[in-house]
Amino acid sequence: MAITAKQVKQLRDMTGSGMMDCKKALTETNGDMDAAVEVLRKKGQAKAEKKASRIAAEGICMIAADGNQKAAVVEVNSETDFVAQNDKFRTYVAKVANQALNSDAADMDAFMAEAWAEDPSKTVKDALVDMIAVISEKLSIRRFEKVTAENGMLATYVHGGGRIGVIIDAETAVCNDAIAEALQNIAMQVAAMSPKYVSQDEIPQSYRDHEKEILLAQAIEENNKLPENKRKPQNIIEKMLIGRLNKQFKEICLNDQVYVKAEDGKQSVGKYLEQVGKANGTALKIKKFVRFETGEGIEKRQDNFAEEVMAQVKG
Repeated sequence: MAITAKQVKQLRDMTGSGMMDCKKALTETNGDMDAAVEVLRKKGQAKAEKKASRIAAEGICMIAADGNQKAAVVEVNSETDFVAQNDKFRTYVAKVANQALNSDAADMDAFMAEAWAEDPSKTVKDALVDMIAVISEKLSIRRFEKVTAENGMLATYVHGGGRIGVIIDAETAVCNDAIAEALQNIAMQVAAMSPKYVSQDEIPQSYRDHEKEILLAQAIEENNKLPENKRKPQNIIEKMLIGRLNKQFKEICLNDQVYVKAEDGKQSVGKYLEQVGKANGTALKIKKFVRFETGEGIEKRQDNFAEEVMAQVKG
């Protein structure tokens, strides 16, 4: 049967696939729209599998929130920054973030297997495969984290159009504009300064021991380079390490970091929170934070740009 332009447009609107792909699918199924959708989905699956060996290290982080009591951050990766800035891709990531916000999944496997909110006949994984077919790049939902406030409120911050996403979970008896502004400032602090822990109480002993071992080795090497009459004994070197370790631990613990907006350039985040809390008649404490940075920990492939362009030209 003859396939009309109207049918092709309808299928394209339904799937987001290319015009020629839609026409081929309709021709293959004799104009059966539902069957054509399935054909395109199967082709999308094939494309997804073909792209599975590629490295998706670009992309964006996005946050969905329900007031200041519930929030979820997701990282969805693409192969290129060009796709990461694509409106269709960003709309899809926003849907993934909303999915995570309303999900009870405990891990990525459960999340990928649950029904896709936009179309419950599909799973989250199915929707991802469909998007891969539309974008024609490897895409990956890398991670998500959902946070619910208890005895306090949340603050969220997205930096650089999605390069970094932060959620702050604070304990406070007062949830007013002043507290919200302070927590927003702390979210920006976390984005900029990338702490590992809220306080030094959270630092594992294994990490402490490892850092001490490294600094001790450095100190011994520096000491051995000195003239023999100026070298320090081992017990003195170890005492000197205490100061170095404390400095390092302050840099990686949020409460001990210098607050980036401190007027005196010295006030710590902990002291800033204490000051804001006191001014608003409450104890203000950061319980936890979540910080996602796009592509962190993923080894990016270094391509030759000229070769990449030629590869695309050759299809």
